[in-house]
Amino acid sequence: MRNRMSWALGAAVLSTALAVPAFAAPEPAPEASRPSSGHPRAGHPQVGSIPRPFTVATPSKEGPVVTSGRRDCAVARTNWSVAAKPQAAPEPLLNAYSDTGQGWTGGDSTYSVKLRGGRTAWIFSDTFLGPVNADGGRPITTPFINNSFVIQRGKSLKTVTGGTASEPTALVPPPSNGWYWFGAAGTSKAGRNLDVTTLQFEKTGTGQWDWRWSSTHLARFDSSTLKLKKLIPLPSSANIQWSAWLLRDRGYTYVYGVEDLGASKYEHVARVRGDDLSTKRWQYWTGTGWSADESASVRVLEGVANEHSVTRFGDGYLLVTHDTTELFSKRVLGYFACSPTGPFVNPVELYQTPETGATGSYGDADIITYNSHEHPDRRRGNSLLVSYNVNSLDANVDLYADVSIYRPRFVRVALTPDGQR
Repeated sequence: MRNRMSWALGAAVLSTALAVPAFAAPEPAPEASRPSSGHPRAGHPQVGSIPRPFTVATPSKEGPVVTSGRRDCAVARTNWSVAAKPQAAPEPLLNAYSDTGQGWTGGDSTYSVKLRGGRTAWIFSDTFLGPVNADGGRPITTPFINNSFVIQRGKSLKTVTGGTASEPTALVPPPSNGWYWFGAAGTSKAGRNLDVTTLQFEKTGTGQWDWRWSSTHLARFDSSTLKLKKLIPLPSSANIQWSAWLLRDRGYTYVYGVEDLGASKYEHVARVRGDDLSTKRWQYWTGTGWSADESASVRVLEGVANEHSVTRFGDGYLLVTHDTTELFSKRVLGYFACSPTGPFVNPVELYQTPETGATGSYGDADIITYNSHEHPDRRRGNSLLVSYNVNSLDANVDLYADVSIYRPRFVRVALTPDGQR
């Protein structure tokens, strides 16, 4: 059953019943506030990660989900069989790198972008850095930042942060009253720029739920040096976080955003001509055409995660998302469409995350999974590479006790039309 209670009430109930951690500081807590050793004690200031399925909703206009549109492509009419294999590359490589404690030891978001020189940028939001204890935990003094890169070249990995090696900071440093989380990314200017959609959150008080999304930006990095060049404001006036996914298709970049009302999350679609999101000429899907007015954007699909993917697939499009119509779901779904604007139809279950909840592989009711999406550059025919994030509602204890929890998982998902196996 869908959770229809108000998000404010839901947050209060969940924080009490499920021990949702207190507000996560954008940077590590001062040394004086940390225990000298061991795991966080009760009441210790939160220095771990905020579970990413949560945001604080703001009022939004009501409106139906637009379900009309083209349905004449084969992928939208096909019944698909699914075969999934977990622990797909690059998961073992990232795990081994994390175990060394020499840089990145865990994070979420897990977007990827191919860069010049045979490199891949793995893009993370909340990030733990090394070291790692011999028992597989992490010290309470471990650095924690809100965004980072891991650059892969072959089997070589390198962590990229701001600051210095001894005092690392987020690549996009936090504003005075909040922090930035990374979203979907791409390149521009013939690959010279790495452009990362970036969500700004702000604190509104001292309580654990006293924070909210405030605006979206484009963090533009030099793709060679990975230095931040500028932070550019993006449309932010319609309560839509334009950061879920970027799709380059037929001369446009389609930007997928999420109207996040807490218990309900709705997908929206915008586009710009070319590959430069910093242009002021954004267009928004109205259900029948395109408008320059952001407030004219319509809801395209309910139940998407804040981070999901939309990619070309066969003669249509494939949307991959965690199911947010049920609380703390383990279900990863695929939807099909004949247009980048939907309608997205015929959902198929691609995977169930084995880590989730009391019956999961950790045997811990606090373990959650979220924000699954595809990595289309690593597709093999109809075999998808899908990642998802793992976290804990008791982050202050679990993420320090076991470094393996807060790492992305990768699944190779093969889709086969029924009757062709």
